[in-house]
Amino acid sequence: MKIDLTVKASKIYKKLPVDIKKSLKKQILILEKNIRHPSLHAKKYNEAEDLWQARINNDWRFYFVIRKDTIILLYIKKHPK
Repeated sequence: MKIDLTVKASKIYKKLPVDIKKSLKKQILILEKNIRHPSLHAKKYNEAEDLWQARINNDWRFYFVIRKDTIILLYIKKHPK
């Protein structure tokens, strides 16, 4: 699988704290290899839109869709608790 970011996700990424960027990169590498990896906690967030959510850490999540052989990151945000 390859990874792509939307313009919106790219803009959000640029504003993230350095530690979150580092964690996101690590999680993306894991996602490329195994969407079911336990550290991701990946799950369908919206079945109708085929939207997935995965964990960056306890406080941050990223949202993505899968199109053919590409994972497209749509959004990155703090997890509402």
